[in-house]
Amino acid sequence: MNSLERIKATIQFQKTDRVPVIAQVFGHASTFAGVNLREYISDGAVLARGQLRALEHYQYDAVFALMDVNVESEAVGSRLTYRENEYPVIKSYVAESTELKDLRIPDPRQAGRMPELLKAAGILNNEVGDAVLVVGCVVGPMTLATQLLGMERALYLAIDDPETFEKWLDFSTDVCIRFGTAQLESGVHLPIVFDPASTPDVIPPQFYREFVMPHVKRVFRTFKKAGSLANWLHTAGPVASILPYYSQIGVDIANIDYCVDPLHAIEIVPKTCIDGNIKPFSFMQETPGAIARESSKLIKIFADRGGFILSSGCEIPRESKPENITAMVMETRQEGN
Repeated sequence: MNSLERIKATIQFQKTDRVPVIAQVFGHASTFAGVNLREYISDGAVLARGQLRALEHYQYDAVFALMDVNVESEAVGSRLTYRENEYPVIKSYVAESTELKDLRIPDPRQAGRMPELLKAAGILNNEVGDAVLVVGCVVGPMTLATQLLGMERALYLAIDDPETFEKWLDFSTDVCIRFGTAQLESGVHLPIVFDPASTPDVIPPQFYREFVMPHVKRVFRTFKKAGSLANWLHTAGPVASILPYYSQIGVDIANIDYCVDPLHAIEIVPKTCIDGNIKPFSFMQETPGAIARESSKLIKIFADRGGFILSSGCEIPRESKPENITAMVMETRQEGN
């Protein structure tokens, strides 16, 4: 059973040869490419090289055509500040200088760094084919709207002028769909929808249900029609209060962060594949033995249920200890797992 077959079976709650393991290695792969983070997130060929070398080293079940969370915002018109070994941050929001009516959906084959991400997707697909899961990435509609407007302005707009805010969400959804569809055409098996601004730490569940849920649902419905293997939603933080909406949205893989009790998540989404949820900073701070114990604990929790992918709760930090990532991966190879 190869990695892609293992992931497909797990999503369907079918028996597999072992528990699949996906280390969320994004920027950490720059060390395998031998470059700084800025070059890694700017050059699709370099990104793919780092991902393939990390895959060869760790032997997990997926690779990522993923740069950072500001690719779409930059392509629309927000300005970023780049640092050598940190992810870029938004310097100025596009809404500060441009009205919504004047914005255009960016062409993924021409705008900003989007073409480089598509290049990475194509290279990864050519190298691993249907043996390993190739994952792309789009930011969710709520996250992109906050990146175009600025978080404070977006939340005040939602309260003071919900109709206008809804239009920003519609625009952001269209950007998300066009970029994700282009990734599918370029070779990813699925684009993960990364939506940190939708965490209950930022917005209440009622807000999520009213504003966010219909847009994410439209994104996933469109991706499935375009051939996506599965709908994977990644919202960081304490998401237990919005997990009940996941089945309505059409989520096939729910990423849960370390602060979510996996037993509670099982109760809320009994028929949804769960991905997680080792604390990301543990890969920097803990020992291989501690990572192995946490991995074993999670594997045992889901042993009878199935529908589980061993992973971190969010991105594994760039500075993580390689031996800790190896410890997580190797725990799935232990007899009985």
